[in-house]
Amino acid sequence: MSASDDLDDSAAPLLEHLTELRSRLIKSLMAFIVGMIICFTVWNPIFDFLTLPLCSALDAEGQDCGLIFIALEEGFFVAIQISLLGGLCLSFPYVSYQMWRFIAPGLYKSEKGAFLPFLVASPFMFFLGAAFAYYIITPLAFNFFLGFQQGNVLTDGPEASTQAAGLLFQGSAKAYLNLTIKFIVAFGLCFQLPVLLTLMGKAGLVSAAGLRNTRKYAVIGILLMAALATPPDVVSQVILFTVIYGLYEISIQLVARIERIRLAELRANGTVGEDEDMYGNPLNPTDDDADPKP
Repeated sequence: MSASDDLDDSAAPLLEHLTELRSRLIKSLMAFIVGMIICFTVWNPIFDFLTLPLCSALDAEGQDCGLIFIALEEGFFVAIQISLLGGLCLSFPYVSYQMWRFIAPGLYKSEKGAFLPFLVASPFMFFLGAAFAYYIITPLAFNFFLGFQQGNVLTDGPEASTQAAGLLFQGSAKAYLNLTIKFIVAFGLCFQLPVLLTLMGKAGLVSAAGLRNTRKYAVIGILLMAALATPPDVVSQVILFTVIYGLYEISIQLVARIERIRLAELRANGTVGEDEDMYGNPLNPTDDDADPKP
């Protein structure tokens, strides 16, 4: 068989994979467009839902809830932005299914069983983080920002009373939507931490001992994340730090559980002994948190 024949034989499967990938992407794009169209028809109720935290904060201040359009076309782009976000949320399960159908034939049965839970957990944790941002963080943030308002104040001058300038919130609909979406997406991504670390533990890229030994660095990183992703008030930053650090500790336990299961399988297969860890190193009962030496 010539070299050209080998190239022809290897090109056919590649073209088949590319054709299937194109088909999956087209189906995913169509699902996104359908979801976007559906959300565009009901963008007003969705916008009302997204403004509930602001309206509640304004009501506590005794103010009417209203946002303005700074530019003539701003209302249209607000509707488009809501449609894009809603279309992504509606089509995400179908898009995930299409991606799964594309990669599943190349996985062993055990690999499918290992990867599928992460595929399900990822959107669940994202929506959990988005709900946490919407129901807890955004009310705290808006109350903090509105606290800088001040009404018009009469001051006594030498001849007559003068009126000092006040600070009153008259928000842009587009600016408010950008801020709200930033909170929702940021917290949704933060809540992916257990999924990411557990998946890395499954692949052997991180270990429970290594995560325990890097706690102090994780604390610093989470503090910086809390400072950047929340308004500059202590309450919301402490809440975010507590939640994300709790997810970090949960990740350690999940990775440790994966390692125990893997070690039990290796011992059952006779790969390692009963007094050895998964790397074949002798167990040290006095130092459980020591990093294994591969």
